[in-house]
Formats: sequence, structure tokens, C-alpha cells
Amino acid sequence: MTWKEKVHEVIYEADTTAGKVFDVALLIMILVSLALVVLDSVNHLNLEYHTLFLTLEWIITIFFTIEYILRIICINKPKKYIFSFYGIVDFLSTIPLYISLIFAGSGALLSLRALRLLRVFRIFKLVRYTGAGSRVAVSLKKSLPKILIFLYSVVVISFIAGTIMYLVEGPENGYTSIPVGIYWTIVTLTTVGFGDIHPVTPLGQFVATIIMLLGYGIIAVPTGIVTAEMTKEHIKSNTQVCYNCGENEHKDEAEFCHNCGYNLNKGKKEKKEIKE
Repeated sequence: MTWKEKVHEVIYEADTTAGKVFDVALLIMILVSLALVVLDSVNHLNLEYHTLFLTLEWIITIFFTIEYILRIICINKPKKYIFSFYGIVDFLSTIPLYISLIFAGSGALLSLRALRLLRVFRIFKLVRYTGAGSRVAVSLKKSLPKILIFLYSVVVISFIAGTIMYLVEGPENGYTSIPVGIYWTIVTLTTVGFGDIHPVTPLGQFVATIIMLLGYGIIAVPTGIVTAEMTKEHIKSNTQVCYNCGENEHKDEAEFCHNCGYNLNKGKKEKKEIKE
């Protein structure tokens, strides 16, 4: 294998010793970084341990920078990774500390604080290493058309019920406009119930009762849709990421990339032959 293929095997795959060690190290770095983000937001901890936090953050940022660069140079099609979801997440996870070097003076402190909060995007990096997370993502993707239809139905119900409440209750009871009525309907439909406005008339209370009962049924619908898709999702994905095209959804027994036909086990077969 070329050095790029070796680096690719370590960074993008987890079925080798080196790949597992790299993934564990990356997970530890992510968790430590998230802990630093949380602790850094506590004023008295920031004042007391600012130097320590900054030093650790620079170490982690440099590690993520090296990882990001290696992910780009060890694949044949860097653009696919750079503009992918995880590529953008990796970029946003890396740049905050570097951008903070550009700002100077007290006037930029607020902007600096906001930019540093971009580090929370590192939590999305964890999803990459959880098979369950990938399964949920696939189920959500397949459920999207049904969920959009469901949301459309909720919008229609909210618009109609909000208009009815505006007509029934009127401005004297807090329903000063149709948008206010729609706002109340959504709050009631989702069983949140802020209590800032509420129906007073018997007819308004009757409508509210129906909306509240609908709310319990509506909450269960998206969960049922996604759960149904998850039960149908039996295809397991392995850790193989195609060196040639970057495709990462392959069956466990796959030997060749279904997208470009590249031999996924090229390096492993060569290593096995050498050992024998």
C-alpha cells in the first residue's frame, strides 16, 4: 500500500489495531474538549484555571488540525470530504481558536466568546463512532417524507384552530390576532402550556380540550414513524471507507465498493499474504 492508503486505513477505518487506537484517542480528545467548553463557561473556574484551559485547548486544536489535514490528503477526492457533513463539522471544530488570534482588544471579547462556542460542534464528531447513531440517522432519512407530511398536517391544524380561537375568544381574552391564536394552538398541541393566555369562554375551553387530546396523539406519531423504519433497518454497516471515492456505507461482507468498485480489502489481503 502507498503511504496515503496506510494513513487512510488508520483514520477512516476501525478494524485494525492502529485504527482502533486512533479512534479511541480521538474520542478522548473530543470528550476532554467538550468538558473544557463547559468548564470554561463558569466564570470563577475560567479565572482560576484560564492558563490550563487554554493550554489544553491548544493541544486538542492542534490534534484536530492534524487529523483534518490528514483526512483531506489521504483520499482521492478531497472535495467530497471537505463539503460533507462531517467535513464541515471537523472544520468548525478546528477553526475557533485560530480565529481568536485575529481578534484583539476588549471590543472583540463578545465575538470571541461566540466563536469559541463553535467548539460544541465537536459533539457531532461522536456520532461518527456510534453504530446506533448511524442507524438512527438512516432511519430519520428514510422517515423524512412521512415526517414532513405529518408536520404539514400539524401546521394546517394549528392555522385552523388558531383562527377559531381568535374568533371565539377575541382580543378581550388575550387572543389579539390570528398569529397569537396559532401560537397558543402550537403551545397547547405540544402539551407545553406556558399559561400566558388561556381560553375563558365555554366554547373556547371545549376547543382547547380537543386540541390537548390531539396533542397526545401527535407526540406519538413521529416516534412511531422512526421506530418503524428502525425495525426495518437490518443492514449493518462496517467501518470500511472507500479510499477511491470516500463511500462509507458498505455491508459487513462487502469486498468491493458498491459505488466505484474499488477493492476494500486491498491492504488487508497484502498484509495477510506477507504474514503467511
